[in-house]
Amino acid sequence: MKIIVCAKQVPDPEAPYTAVQVNSDTKEISTKGVAPVINPYDENALEAALRIKDENGAEVVVISVGSKISQAVLRRSLAVGADNLVVVDSPQFKSLDSSSIAYVLSKALEKMGEYDLILTGRQAGDWDLGQTGLILGEILGIPTVNLVRSVKIEDGKVVAEKILPGAYELVKSNLPALLTVSSEVGELRYPIAKRKIQAYKQPIDVWSAEDIGVDSDKLVQIDMSALMPPPDMGRDCQFIEGDSPEEKGKNLASILKGG
Repeated sequence: MKIIVCAKQVPDPEAPYTAVQVNSDTKEISTKGVAPVINPYDENALEAALRIKDENGAEVVVISVGSKISQAVLRRSLAVGADNLVVVDSPQFKSLDSSSIAYVLSKALEKMGEYDLILTGRQAGDWDLGQTGLILGEILGIPTVNLVRSVKIEDGKVVAEKILPGAYELVKSNLPALLTVSSEVGELRYPIAKRKIQAYKQPIDVWSAEDIGVDSDKLVQIDMSALMPPPDMGRDCQFIEGDSPEEKGKNLASILKGG
């Protein structure tokens, strides 16, 4: 069995908002002070793939599309148990919309050959659109299940629990199939030291747009009409004076009344 996990490099969602700078003139967001990470939802998808590998045996291949991708960040996937890493990097991929990213992924999958299961995160931690996985499934023409909280292989089919409002639906599908995985699957396991060392020495595949036959005319770049930082929500802090709790309470009440 061959499992493909689509992983996106994003700025760390846990970084403080003050580390992100918005330039209204150039309509760009600067994340120079924020370390890149693997999209957390894609880490959930990788964990789901590794559990299938643990139980059934499988080859797990991680693929990432983007511009100026940090290979060191994505090598973490090898350290936790993925078998191979494919990076598709091109300046053309800097600001692609979801449909274009899905198109590029589909071309990369053509080059990779046969596969049984594709797992993606439910959405990316930067734009939170949740579209790429679903569009990719449509391009490939394979069964696609969205918002999966668990996945396993039974009798040559994929069995998944799909999240519904207040419930879940048990779905069984033929292979190949594509699933978008949610955080309910659980966090990605930690790598052991030996695997981390091996991961940073392991050869990986690095492809360009030309290597996978991308038609540049089919790529759509996101063009922002305007980009503005959030308004300054300045707040004042005032200490309530008083020699006793009762006096402080009266003073607070007076302030609230506008006195």
